Amino acid sequence: MYIANINRFLKDIKSEISADFIYSNNKRVIITTDKVAFTSDMNIMEKYIKELNNVNLSNIMSPKLL
Repeated sequence: MYIANINRFLKDIKSEISADFIYSNNKRVIITTDKVAFTSDMNIMEKYIKELNNVNLSNIMSPKLL
C-alpha cells in the first residue's frame, strides 16, 4: 500500500522513477527505487512519510542518497 501511494505521488509529478521496496525500523526508513532519485523525488517521498498518522515527525531526518 505504501509503495503504491508513493508511486502515485511520483507519477503525479511526472517522475520517471518508481519505488520498489520499503524497509523501516525504529530509526530509519529506507526506500529503494528503480533509478537514481532526484531531490524533487526524494522530497515527494518525504512529504508522503510525514503525512502518515503513525509517524513521529520529530524523528524524521532529511532524505539522502546512499
